[in-house]
Amino acid sequence: MLIHPQFNPAAFELGPLAVRWYALSYIVGFVLFMWLGRRRIRQGNTPFTAEMLDDFLTWGVLGVILGGRLGFVLFYQPEYYFSHPAEIIKVWQGGMSFHGGFLGVVAASWLFARRKGLKWMQVLDFIAPLVPLGLASGRIGNFINGELWGRVTDPSNFWAMGFPQAAQVDAHLAQSNPQWAEWLLQYGALPRHPSQLYQFALEGLMLFVLVWWFSRKPRPVGQTAMLFLAGYGVFRFIAEYARQPDDYLGLLTFGLSMGQWLSLPMVLLGVAGFVYFGQKGKDMQ
Repeated sequence: MLIHPQFNPAAFELGPLAVRWYALSYIVGFVLFMWLGRRRIRQGNTPFTAEMLDDFLTWGVLGVILGGRLGFVLFYQPEYYFSHPAEIIKVWQGGMSFHGGFLGVVAASWLFARRKGLKWMQVLDFIAPLVPLGLASGRIGNFINGELWGRVTDPSNFWAMGFPQAAQVDAHLAQSNPQWAEWLLQYGALPRHPSQLYQFALEGLMLFVLVWWFSRKPRPVGQTAMLFLAGYGVFRFIAEYARQPDDYLGLLTFGLSMGQWLSLPMVLLGVAGFVYFGQKGKDMQ
């Protein structure tokens, strides 16, 4: 069984300032967003200009950070944060939600479109192919930190990995399962799915290939954004089967995790929107 390498969470230090890998993963995501955005502008078939892209980055960053944090607060631990409101601003302690960040970017896109005189769906179509590689970078940051680990799996699987960061959770789980207790005694950690890497491959690389390929040709307005929406929802729903549910939530109705319940509306809306905008585009021809 593999053991998580236990990376130093700080990539490097500048005197008293420690630059963390997770922060760098966000920076890499934004850099990739800009690089891919300029490539799309050079390809044409978009109302975006380089100046608009530069302006949107600020809007997008605010949407990701504010939406991601508020989403985590509201979706995952509302009771705690409403009782400790001062903790909400402590983003450096962790706690970001993709679904919240997604809603934040959607809201920022709507405001940006109104300010620039663009159609909202034109903005979403433009940014959709630029996002997945940033998500991939974030999942690598999760893996380096050894957080958001996966569910327990058989140690004979070559991909099984123990996460020392999960020691407390491992000990608790082993109390009610003799087989897991034996594995914990043998390996020092329960064998788990490295679900961060699954999400890196699915929500990051595969989603990027799918949406980037689709957007290379002119498509009906709205379809590229809807493909991203449905694609992310499907890939996240699948990956959640390997990801350990949050301790403070566990599995919810029908044995689904919070991540899966939040992804289902994305799939339904994405599929319906893809069909709707496709038909609308045909009617306008």
